[in-house]
Amino acid sequence: MSSLQIGLAIAGGVVLAGVVAHSTWTSRKNKPRQAEPLPEPVAHSAQHAGPAEQPQEPTFDDSLPAEQAPLQARSSSHSDDPVADMARVMMQQATQHAQRVPDEVELQRLAAEKAADRAADARVNAQRAMQHTADSHEPGMAPMIAKVMDDASSMALPIEKRPSLDALIDVLAAVEIDSPISGEATLAALPSSRRVGNKLFTVEGLNAESGLWEQPRHNQRYSAFQAGVQLANRMGALNEIEFSEFVVKTQSFADAINGAPEFPDMLEEVARARELDSFASAHDAQLSFTLKATKAAWSPGYVQQNAARLGFVAGVIPGRMVVPAPAVGLPPVLGLMFDTQAAMAEDPAQSAIRELTLSLDVPQVDRQEEPFARMVQTAHELARVMDGTVTDDNGQRLSEAAIGGIARDLLALYDTLDARDLSAGSPQARRLFS
Repeated sequence: MSSLQIGLAIAGGVVLAGVVAHSTWTSRKNKPRQAEPLPEPVAHSAQHAGPAEQPQEPTFDDSLPAEQAPLQARSSSHSDDPVADMARVMMQQATQHAQRVPDEVELQRLAAEKAADRAADARVNAQRAMQHTADSHEPGMAPMIAKVMDDASSMALPIEKRPSLDALIDVLAAVEIDSPISGEATLAALPSSRRVGNKLFTVEGLNAESGLWEQPRHNQRYSAFQAGVQLANRMGALNEIEFSEFVVKTQSFADAINGAPEFPDMLEEVARARELDSFASAHDAQLSFTLKATKAAWSPGYVQQNAARLGFVAGVIPGRMVVPAPAVGLPPVLGLMFDTQAAMAEDPAQSAIRELTLSLDVPQVDRQEEPFARMVQTAHELARVMDGTVTDDNGQRLSEAAIGGIARDLLALYDTLDARDLSAGSPQARRLFS
């Protein structure tokens, strides 16, 4: 073989090695980022060690000083390696320490340490978010974000009660009865369906003891009733056919309890429904930010792990996470959505997610929660830790001017809803914008 052939063979081998190396590097670079593995507890590892690897428990003599106890354990193991014996004794002591039952004082100390760690984590997240905001030339949002992070831990709302009928958004029909009847008889007379078309149908009773309107309950007595149906929701306004169905259901309930219903004028109520629907359509707002991967794609586990650190929990639908409200029964503060098929894949670790959506249903969340500021902070924090870019629905990168414009529009919207007695987050607003 000539030197030329040898040189060509070597050059071909170098080129082939370069192609393989580049292909491997590209594959590794494009592989979706994975969630960080959770550390395995030491005690758990020791319990699952094999018989040959499990150290024998040393016996200590109380009469010996503490510094001589490891020597006794070493002599009882009959090993020629003093370093291995010492390591074995230290492992046994660590295992015993991990398996001990802490006393009340130590439990209080651990609880205080966890609370301090949570507070420190919240401050670190706020500082990181403000730093990222400053780096993005958006200093106007930093004070708002800091205030939200400080107030979030102290917010505590009462448990949400079921919505009551309100003449502002409901058609009401009074039902008079001759004498009070029991809650059991009332519940038996209610229609099986609580819908009129796509509107909510509700019956309330006047509690004979408390004098308050409430939904019928067992072991109570009621002296009067009122039936109602929503004037409008996001599906549209109440129409003539739905009003007629409301009359039929209410009359059937009244006949079952020997009551006499009184209905309002249909044309007036339908006109009122159209006016309310027009107002709601003009003042409905559902905001969304898109977070796009700028480098490697994300796996579902990677997205879920980073979102969980910011307070998100798994939603009902695969690929959806939410920031729950601080009270039971309230809608979530924020939502996060990514590819459902990726979340349901047989091997989620191999699923590639290139973007996710952060959403806010404005009329559903109380303005005191400052949901937009939390949304901006969450978007910037996710973009920072996941190497992403925050854009609007049109794919345009969010700027300080755009965020400021949205904030001003939201303040005007909140004031308009307040003036109409449909404040964001109120039971009336949540039913109207549903």
